[in-house]
Amino acid sequence: MVINVFLDDLRKCPDGFVLARNVDECVLLLQECEVEVLSLDYHLGGKETGFDVAMWIVDNKKWPKEIFLHTSDPVAREQMYHLLQSHAPENVHIHNGPMRRR
Repeated sequence: MVINVFLDDLRKCPDGFVLARNVDECVLLLQECEVEVLSLDYHLGGKETGFDVAMWIVDNKKWPKEIFLHTSDPVAREQMYHLLQSHAPENVHIHNGPMRRR
């Protein structure tokens, strides 16, 4: 099954996406489904962050085709972007910002 995943603990999930509210939910979706587009927030409440998901992707080589970073924290966004960009296969597109509304 091909899906799009939106990781965020507070924001409303956009149409066409499956919502993951925490790291475990997001990782489970990455493990069980083919994820075409992944959009990551950084701050997830508590000690969990979108960086944890980014590290899991790098460590497990389970890459979506496209990753957006919709966090409003510019320092965290840069941190996730550099980690993902430096390890991503050539066919994966990493966007240093949110998806554009259509």
